[in-house]
Amino acid sequence: MGISGRIAKIFLASRMTPLLALVALLMGVFATLVTPREEEPQIDVTMADVFVVFPGASAKDVENLVATPAEQVLSRLSGVEHVYSVSRPGMAVITVQFDVGIKYNDAVLRLHDTVQSHRDWLAPNLGVLEPVIKPKGIDDVPIVALTFWTADPARSAFDLQQVARAAEIDFKRIKGTRDVSTLGGPDHVIRVLLDTERMNAFGVTPQDLAAALKVGNALQSSGSVVAGNREVLVQTGTYLESAADVRRLVVAVRGAAGARKPVFMGDVARIEDGPDQPARYVWHGIGPAGGDAAAARGQRPGTDPGATFPAVTLQISKQPGVNAADVADGVIARAEALKGTVIPDGVEVSVTRNYGATATEKAQKLIGKLAFATAFVVLLVFFALGKREALIVGVAVTLTLAATLFASWAWGFTLNRVSLFALIFSIGILVDDAIVVVENIHRWQALHPDKPLLELIPPAVDEVGGPTILATFTVIAALLPMAFVTGLMGPYMSPIPINASMGMFISLAVAFVVTPWLAGKLLAHASASVAAAHGGAAQSPLGARLERFFRRVLTPFLDPETGRAARRKLFAAIVVLILGSVSLAAVQLVVLKMLPFDNKSEFQVVLDMPVGTPLEETARVLRAIGDELGKVPEVSDYQVYAGTAGPINFNGLVRQYYLRAAPEWGDIQVNLVDKHRRARQSHEIAVSVRAAVEAIGRQAGGNAKVVEVPPGPPVMSPIVAEVYGPDYQGQIAVAKEVRKVFAATPDLVAIDDSVQADARKTVLHVLQSKAALLGVAQSDVVEAVRVGLAGEDATPVHNAESKFEIPVRVMLPPEKQSSLDALLRLRVRSRDGVLVPVSELVEVREQVREKAIYHKDLLPVVYVYADMGGKLDSPLYGMFDVRGALNGKALEGLESAQGQGGGKLAGTLGEWFVRQPADPYAGYSIKWDGEWQVTYETFRDMGIAYAVGLILIYLLVVAHFGSYLVPLVIMAPIPLTIIGVMPGHALLGSQYTATSMIGMIALAGIIVRNSILLVDFIKQQVAAGMDFAEAVIQSAAVRAKPIALTGLAAMLGALFILDDPIFNGLAISLIFGIFVSTVLTLVVIPVLYYAAFRKEHTA
Repeated sequence: MGISGRIAKIFLASRMTPLLALVALLMGVFATLVTPREEEPQIDVTMADVFVVFPGASAKDVENLVATPAEQVLSRLSGVEHVYSVSRPGMAVITVQFDVGIKYNDAVLRLHDTVQSHRDWLAPNLGVLEPVIKPKGIDDVPIVALTFWTADPARSAFDLQQVARAAEIDFKRIKGTRDVSTLGGPDHVIRVLLDTERMNAFGVTPQDLAAALKVGNALQSSGSVVAGNREVLVQTGTYLESAADVRRLVVAVRGAAGARKPVFMGDVARIEDGPDQPARYVWHGIGPAGGDAAAARGQRPGTDPGATFPAVTLQISKQPGVNAADVADGVIARAEALKGTVIPDGVEVSVTRNYGATATEKAQKLIGKLAFATAFVVLLVFFALGKREALIVGVAVTLTLAATLFASWAWGFTLNRVSLFALIFSIGILVDDAIVVVENIHRWQALHPDKPLLELIPPAVDEVGGPTILATFTVIAALLPMAFVTGLMGPYMSPIPINASMGMFISLAVAFVVTPWLAGKLLAHASASVAAAHGGAAQSPLGARLERFFRRVLTPFLDPETGRAARRKLFAAIVVLILGSVSLAAVQLVVLKMLPFDNKSEFQVVLDMPVGTPLEETARVLRAIGDELGKVPEVSDYQVYAGTAGPINFNGLVRQYYLRAAPEWGDIQVNLVDKHRRARQSHEIAVSVRAAVEAIGRQAGGNAKVVEVPPGPPVMSPIVAEVYGPDYQGQIAVAKEVRKVFAATPDLVAIDDSVQADARKTVLHVLQSKAALLGVAQSDVVEAVRVGLAGEDATPVHNAESKFEIPVRVMLPPEKQSSLDALLRLRVRSRDGVLVPVSELVEVREQVREKAIYHKDLLPVVYVYADMGGKLDSPLYGMFDVRGALNGKALEGLESAQGQGGGKLAGTLGEWFVRQPADPYAGYSIKWDGEWQVTYETFRDMGIAYAVGLILIYLLVVAHFGSYLVPLVIMAPIPLTIIGVMPGHALLGSQYTATSMIGMIALAGIIVRNSILLVDFIKQQVAAGMDFAEAVIQSAAVRAKPIALTGLAAMLGALFILDDPIFNGLAISLIFGIFVSTVLTLVVIPVLYYAAFRKEHTA
């Protein structure tokens, strides 16, 4: 007796068996309670931005002296995937993107260590400020956003910001929160607004005011004195505590001797205490579905649809490994508790993001599907074998799922959509072992009705034990290599191969340990339905019908005279079917795509206006777009962020939307009503508004793009062309030409590039000779102009009631900043104490503002972006359409007037798909990136995983059967899955995606299991003396029932994920692939095995 029979015999009579089953069940309950719930898998995606300020430097100087040396230093870090940089006038931003899977803390420590230990990459006297490192990871994505808004005209965004910032500490006290911050609203400042006329009259300069504020805001402990037998502390000085204190501050003393009077700050400046000059705007808009959405969330409905209100948004992220649902529930409960105290009446709070709720809803829905899938599989066994057998299978699969949930928790997975889909997908294969064992025990009861059941069970288990062990490990061999897929897609989908593989191993243990024990208890009193002798399965009504059917089908292929011709026709027909199925992709009846769009409850609109656009103009365009979005029936509300970024999601993290803080930038967060309360999916809604949104942006001279939450790993843009070459101005010229081709390509939308629009700048050129003659230092002129225009936070006031710093800012009044007149009237003090107007020291020059210079992996690059709309909706097709127009394109006629050497470009445009050009100086070329890169890497790795899986399956089968030819016969049906998979996608109009590929990989193991059962039975029957041709027929007749049961079980499990937009492809692959290949396997394997070994058995 083999190992499976011995294991069954040991645990059949053991008292430990029910205890082990109980422990497995309790482990599952424990895992369900303690495993954190999240909507998406948590992937270690760490990137860090290194900000290096180089005051006054040109973009080219920043590139040469800061960015390039920094890239060289940071690229030496291990585990770095890419190093990007953007060089702008006065600043470099170097972004280090670490490999997926590198732990956040490890990455940050490495980066800090490298920057500090190589600090000499910056020259000491260069004037560059200390680098600032800001790391970002997946846990920096806010899971909850609370938007504070008001319909009270007496309240402003400033009031809302004060409320939100005061509430931050209350939300931070919630266990599991990570970062709590407020977006929007002007800061609280005390502004010292310069009156140039009065300043000139009193003979004071902006520097005098700033210096007076600094020296007049000092308080320090000076020690202590002992008086009256007590120690008394002594403090010297006083703090500025209010605007009144600032107003009374003495700036200078003027007047003749004996009549000298102090000059107060209020004499030469207007002091204002309140909101800062707006640098950003945020407002909250109500959509047509706003009232219903608010009521569904248990909130007070807003006002009429279309109304907008000033707002700020409080965003909260969670700590790693913490349950998102618990944190989100705690935040929302705290918000309700703070109403009427910290949050005053008249201030409304809307939950505009709640990833905890979506995680809970997704988990509950999928757990429900898991239960239904299990119930349907058990019901299938009930109709096929009987109620006791169904109960045994139900208990086995429940214990398997429970133990798998515990193993998943122990591995470190969370309860998310992918891990739960892995279990649902696995239901059909996890139940296979139990079904095969129970069905064979059932058959042995029919074969030997007079023998005691406890004697029958071990040999019955042993008969199918060998092939069951082998079949289980072949499925694991097919799935497990997928766990080693690299890039973002690997960790994202890793719960599927790992959970399914652990589940398969556990199901095998349950099938040999618990299932025989349950059979011994529940089938002991069950009478065999049919008494049969050896081979009696074929004598039952169903067995007889199956035998007649397969004898009729298989005999023509086994006939010594005509069988060879029939077999050739069969194999030729199969080849034609396979080729026809593959051709469906070639004629685009099946569209290839990385992943389809999910049905989310949100999308974004990102607006890029030309550089130099004032904040008010950006806000005007955003308001027009918001008004358009406010007409969409499914929109519940939207938040507009002008001059700043809204709360980022995973996509925004990778695209670095958190750096979007400038007057010309803005975005709109659009929230849709719950998907159960709308007919259209979020992708349809986003597509429907795209044309109108882009038109509004285009009319204003900007670029407005609809950005959806990507279904899988995010990229910079779905279609990206990276332009490389020997000269940056030439690269810009090529990029503009590439953009024209993009614009001429049908169905390409959201076309943009990284080249900034031309903008002007005014340079106040200091006349150094004149300044020297007048005794004025150039730095004093620069400082005076900076204080007047940008302002200087000279000192903070010390207000005991304020929880945040209130700076005292010295600057010109906003109404005087619109022209240079007031600025030029500012005066600076010469060495002789004479006040000299700035107008006498500078020459006004108009110049073109320098454009940002981009680098990627140590090479200058210009990006061209696009997305794919239209019927195909797959960026790959758009990319290859563009490629057809660009490949080998002649560059003659393109001009690079500012390039090195100037003049016209020459040569043809090169093309790269996987890596950057080997020699960027050889000519201009493009490298395709975006979704193409992720798709290539994912399908490359999946293809390798598929090949490794096939090799492992072959080795396992060779080890079991001791033959090199038998495994080839057993694995022959694997290509048959294509006959079901591709037509299935075409029939349902679905795209072939990465999840479809996962389904095909899983099919390899599932179909091989069926082949093993057939071949193993043939070998057993031949060894028992049966005629070879008869054994071939009997293998199909006897094993058809368990093969059909396991196939139907897998199809039923897949049926429950068919409605999910992302995993729809996986379900289609399993359902159609299993159906077609199972039917064909029952014919092809017996026929092929007969053809391969008939001479051996007839010799």
